[in-house]
Amino acid sequence: MTGDVHLILLRNNEILLGQRRNTGFEDGAWHLPSGHLEAGESAVTALIREAREEVGIVISAEDVRFSHVMHNSSSGGRIAFFFTVTNWQDEPTNQEPEKCGALGWFAIDALPEPMIEYCRAAIRHIAHQTPFSTFGW
Repeated sequence: MTGDVHLILLRNNEILLGQRRNTGFEDGAWHLPSGHLEAGESAVTALIREAREEVGIVISAEDVRFSHVMHNSSSGGRIAFFFTVTNWQDEPTNQEPEKCGALGWFAIDALPEPMIEYCRAAIRHIAHQTPFSTFGW
């Protein structure tokens, strides 16, 4: 089973999303900065690495807050960990323009279209402080 980490970078009730491109999966849709856990790394370490690689920011482990875990049916089953961060260093910039067409800040209650649906569902669960969900089963 694949493990994913998702970054909810929160600023003034807005979250940072990237618009997918050239990935072969839901290109054009908005999504949280995210990635797979690699062998030998914790979920928090993976989140910190992905934040640096995708949006060029530095996050301290102490500033990472668990928000949600989702068991998703895609690819035969995935576990997606969502973490909220409100404190970071550097300004978010698109570090992967070959896979991300744009970055944008969006109000949590006014998310853009199109958006990857499991991501939208997880954000709703987080807004309602629901720690666990399933999607697509």
